[in-house]
Amino acid sequence: MKDRLSALLTVKSLVTVTLTGVFAALALQRCVSAQEFLTVFTVVISFYFGTQHERSNAA
Repeated sequence: MKDRLSALLTVKSLVTVTLTGVFAALALQRCVSAQEFLTVFTVVISFYFGTQHERSNAA
């Protein structure tokens, strides 16, 4: 459990969570369209889980 929590505090994870929060706030304020939000969010989440998957396969 402690290892998983420390893994969440990596730079990549913090950037992912921050970017998600920023784009969610912008979407709620209608500064970005739903399509733009979906595109950016999909790229960020895909990158995050893709690197997690690669790391688990390498171990």
